[in-house]
Amino acid sequence: MKKAGYAAILIAALVAPYYLYPVLLMKILCFALFACAFNLLIGFTGLLSFGHAAFFGGASYIAGHALKVWGVPTEAGLLLGTAFAAVLGLVMGSLAIRRQGIYFTMITLALAQMLYFVFLQMPFTGGEDGLQSIPRGTLLGSIDLKSDMTMYYFVLAIVVAAFVLIVRIVHSPFGQVLKAVKENEPRAISLGYDADRYKLLAFVLSAALAGLAGSTKSLVLGFGTLTDVHWSMSGLVVLMTLVGGMGTLIGPVIGAIIIIALENKLGDFGTWLAGVTQIEWFNTIGESVTMVTGLIFVICVLAFRRGIIGELVAAVAPKKT
Repeated sequence: MKKAGYAAILIAALVAPYYLYPVLLMKILCFALFACAFNLLIGFTGLLSFGHAAFFGGASYIAGHALKVWGVPTEAGLLLGTAFAAVLGLVMGSLAIRRQGIYFTMITLALAQMLYFVFLQMPFTGGEDGLQSIPRGTLLGSIDLKSDMTMYYFVLAIVVAAFVLIVRIVHSPFGQVLKAVKENEPRAISLGYDADRYKLLAFVLSAALAGLAGSTKSLVLGFGTLTDVHWSMSGLVVLMTLVGGMGTLIGPVIGAIIIIALENKLGDFGTWLAGVTQIEWFNTIGESVTMVTGLIFVICVLAFRRGIIGELVAAVAPKKT
């Protein structure tokens, strides 16, 4: 059943750009990868990081600068952004992993906010204006990525490959140890596993994949901004993961689709409602995205504790007697 579901989603993704705006779809794919990377840490390791915006936004700046100023090939730019996020994850993880629970979360938030102000002051980031006009370049030196359709399938290939890697990690012996650490860390330690080492490696893998998502996003949209490294971006990826289903493989993808689609289409929906009902207030819905997403978060916490996919899995799972 899982393989059939994955195949259906892949087929839908392959035909989607013929019916929907490719740039919006690419943005959704980038954030879906970001949410999956975050879910690898919180859903399968039990670590709540509020600093993942540093990896996502930092990689976006590094990849964008390498592509625009250094003129490196597209593949090299993406790799540089990913490598930067991995190294940053190693540094941040080494400092934060010594603490647990809310203390771990607050350390990641504090470190990420420090980096936010560093990126604000760095000359190559463009400050409040951001890094603009990032070129897409070519793939393998010959395939021009200026076409949105060509770029879409390149991004889809990246996201699918990263998703397969995450699935492989989760189902590997390493992933089983991560689940054991999440469920009962003292017991895992008593069995001889170095829990801190496993958690640190999971943190670095999650950071690297988040960096790949950020690098790809800067390539797609052609810019990197301070919004990408702000703490609100970390909050957004937490929301995506919780809405879709923390600890499920496909849940973060569904969460990313819902949240990004809301952000981009809420204004159009409000305008349509205003035209149908003749109530001018609906025109302001597009300016209230944060309020609407907050309302969705509250509803999920109250009614869908396991997220959309988590609740569906629980509903179809056989009852234990």
